Amino acid sequence: METITRSASHLRSLLNIFIVTGLVCFGVTPRAHAACLQGCDTVNQNTFLGEDALMNNTTGPGDTAVGSEALLNNTTGQANTATGLEALMSNTDGFGNTATGWKALLSNTSGTANTGCGEVTLYANTNGSNNTTTGAGALLANTTGSQNTSNGTDSLFSNTTGDNNTAVGVVALTVNSTGASNTATGFEALQNNTTGGSNTGNGASALANNTIETETSLLALLRVRILPRAIITSTSGIRELPEKVVLFGSEPAGHIRRHSLPVFVGCQ
Repeated sequence: METITRSASHLRSLLNIFIVTGLVCFGVTPRAHAACLQGCDTVNQNTFLGEDALMNNTTGPGDTAVGSEALLNNTTGQANTATGLEALMSNTDGFGNTATGWKALLSNTSGTANTGCGEVTLYANTNGSNNTTTGAGALLANTTGSQNTSNGTDSLFSNTTGDNNTAVGVVALTVNSTGASNTATGFEALQNNTTGGSNTGNGASALANNTIETETSLLALLRVRILPRAIITSTSGIRELPEKVVLFGSEPAGHIRRHSLPVFVGCQ
């Protein structure tokens, strides 16, 4: 391994010298575009270590690439950190991304401010921004979805374009594709939700079978009862609700979702 200090203008010359020298001295056939280098770009304040790491960078400043082909295609993207084989390999002008793990954020091109920590996290992300993932396979299929938070193996695994989702727990929201503004906390919470939005599932397997409906689960496995008449208590006073309502909980008083807002209800 050779330690060098390079600028973008003479990187190609150095690589050609390295390859030609190898052919003359050792009589071996070079791999296309392969060069195992370590060093820094003093012009753009970049740091690189690994085969072809940050190889094609032109003017992007403040990048760090550690691992074979990490940030390989980066040209003008800045302030990116890629650690792992092919991490952020396709990034061209995206900035402020952090990819840690094998093939993390591999497909990202212009997405910004993403953090992927774990094997193949945010693997398919291209233009999605402000996503944060921790755990192998988390947000793997995400392409343009943004503002998602995923913590746990395979959490939000199938999400593609859904925005503003939060999944905490192994396989939480794992098959969600386009559903937005969902919150799942716990193992298998909202596991089968696909396109449903504004769902809240707290607890192991909470709303695990929900697919496209908009629901709220305060705790897993709560009793659900239909009340023919009920009263609602709020800061504005007490009023009667003539229509049927859904009561979550085993006691006469509990929480209910009406028009996406949680309120207290009780029997009249």
